[in-house]
Amino acid sequence: MDSFQSTTVFWVVFMLSCGMIFNQNAAADNVRYYDFKIEYANVSRICHSKVLVSVNGQFPGPTVYAEEGDRVVVKVTNNVQSNVTIHWHGVRQLLTGWSDGPAYITQCPIQAGQSFTHDFRVISHRGTLFWHAHISWLRATLYGAIIIYPRRGLPLPFPKPEKEFPVLLGEWWNGDVEQIEKDALRTGGVPNISDAFTINGQPGPFYNCSTADVYKLKFKAGKTYMLRMVNAALNQDLLFGIANHSLTIVEVDGEYTKPLTVPVLVLSPGQTADVLVTANQHHGRYYMAAKPYISAPVPFNPFPTTAIIEYEASTYAELSQPPVFPSLPASNDTVYGENFFKSIRSLNSKEYPIQVPQTVDRNLLFTVSFNLKACPSGQLCLGPGGLKFSSSMNNISFSFPSISIMQAYYYNIGGVFSPDFPDMPPHPFNYTGPMLSNPQPEAGTKVNLIPFGSNVQLVLQDTSTATLDSHPIHLHGYSFYVVGQGVGNYDPSKDPATFNLIDPPYRNTVAFPRAGWVAIRWKADNPGVWFMHCHLEAHTSWGMEMAFLVTNGKGKDQTLPPPPEDLPKC
Repeated sequence: MDSFQSTTVFWVVFMLSCGMIFNQNAAADNVRYYDFKIEYANVSRICHSKVLVSVNGQFPGPTVYAEEGDRVVVKVTNNVQSNVTIHWHGVRQLLTGWSDGPAYITQCPIQAGQSFTHDFRVISHRGTLFWHAHISWLRATLYGAIIIYPRRGLPLPFPKPEKEFPVLLGEWWNGDVEQIEKDALRTGGVPNISDAFTINGQPGPFYNCSTADVYKLKFKAGKTYMLRMVNAALNQDLLFGIANHSLTIVEVDGEYTKPLTVPVLVLSPGQTADVLVTANQHHGRYYMAAKPYISAPVPFNPFPTTAIIEYEASTYAELSQPPVFPSLPASNDTVYGENFFKSIRSLNSKEYPIQVPQTVDRNLLFTVSFNLKACPSGQLCLGPGGLKFSSSMNNISFSFPSISIMQAYYYNIGGVFSPDFPDMPPHPFNYTGPMLSNPQPEAGTKVNLIPFGSNVQLVLQDTSTATLDSHPIHLHGYSFYVVGQGVGNYDPSKDPATFNLIDPPYRNTVAFPRAGWVAIRWKADNPGVWFMHCHLEAHTSWGMEMAFLVTNGKGKDQTLPPPPEDLPKC
C-alpha cells in the first residue's frame, strides 16, 4: 500500500480513538464524519492566560483528513455566546455552496445553542488547505488544517517523505479579538497589532515568558520530511525559513506544482504550501522561524515566532548549543516576495493535468483600494488627518446584509443586494501614480452577475488612493489560474502577450504586487454566490470585498440545490 494511503488509514484509526470522527465505516464508504464543538478554552501564552473560542477545546483546532473524492460531513455546534461560522478555505464546494461558510454571504451565523451540518465532497484537490471561522476576527483562534491525499492508484509526483507535519502559522492577541475589531471600526484607526506570531499555537522564546512555549520536531539525518504549511494569520504576510535547510515546494493551495527549491517561503494569509525538507546537516538543533513580510508603511510586530528542529542521535553537547537561526530577507524586501510568487508553476502532468481557459467571455478589471472617509460629526477619528480608514473594490465598499445573499437570491427576497457591481472602475484614473484625490467609496451590497459556463478573466489592480499595498485576494467556490502579473497600471493592449497559459499556478488566494496588478482566469461552472475578499481581516472589516453570483445553467447538475433544512436563520 502507498505510504500516504497507509497514513490515511492510520489517521482514521487515530481519529476514531480520539472521538474526532464518529462513523466507524468512514474509510469503507468514503465519508468522513467530524464533530466540531465551538467552546471556550483557557489557554496561556507569553505570560498571559485568557479564555478563547475554540473547536473541541483545541488551539489550533483539529485537523480534517480526506482523500480526493471523499465526502466530508462536519456537524458544528455552537456552545459559546458569539455567533460563529466555519469556512472550508479552498474547497471547491461544487453544488454545495450552502456549506461554504462566510457569514451573511451563503448562510446566517450559527447562534448560541444552534448546530449546522456542513456536507461536501473534496473535488480536484490534493495537498493542504485549511478551515477557519468566517465572522468577525474569530479566525484568530478558530482554525485548523485540511489534509487531502490523492485518489488511490495515482502516484505521488515527488519522493515519498519519511513523515509529514502540519505547520500552522498564526497570530496571538492577549486581548479579545472581537473587541479589537469593534474598537478599530469605532475609532477609524489601525487595529492593535498582535502580541505574538505562533507556530502551531506556540510563539517561541523570542517573546517574554515564552521560553517553554516552543513547538519541536525531530529529524533523522538523511531523511526527507514534508511540512504542510498554512498561513492562518489574520493580518500579516509571513516569511518562513529553516536554518541551513532548503525548502522544496511541491504543492500550493491544494494543487501540485513543479518542484521549486527556495531558501525562504513567502505565505500570505490564506495561502498554503507543501514543502519537502531533507535533513542533510550536522546533528544539533535548528530554528524554523517566521517573521512579517510587509509592503506598506504600517505598524507590525518585528519579533519572529520560532520552532525547533532537533536531529535524533545528537549528543548532549550538540543539544546544549543554542539553535542556529535562519537567514531571512528583510521584512520589506518586496523584490524577493514578488520574484517568489512569479516562480511558482503548476505541475500540469499526465496524471495531474490542468485546464487553463484559452479564451475569455468576461473581461473584468477591479481596482483594490484603501480609502479615507470623513469622521462623523462629534466623533474623534484616529486615521490620518483625523479621517477614518475604509477600503473598496471598484470604489464600492462592501456592506454586509442582515440575511445571507444566497438565501435572498434563492428565495427571490428583494432589497438585500443589487446585481450591479461594475465590471470596470467607474472612474478610471492613473491607478499607481501620485495620489491626486481620495475618492469616496460608495457603500453597498452589490454582486457581479456571471452567466454559468463563462470563462472569466479578472485583473486586480492596486491603487494609490491612500497608500499602495499588496493584498492577498481569496475567491470562494473556485480556484483560478494566475496567468500574469506586473508592476504599474495594467495595459490590456500589451500585457496579455506576456501571459502564461501553459503552466500557471492554480490558487485560491493570490497576492498581487504592490503598485501592480495580477490577472487570473477561471471557468464559472459552479452556480451560487461566491465571496471574494482581501484575506487581511482589517481590510475586510473596512470593506475590501465583493461577491459573484454565478447563475444556474441547464439541468440539475448546473443548478443550485435547495438549502439544507438546518441552515441557520438570522
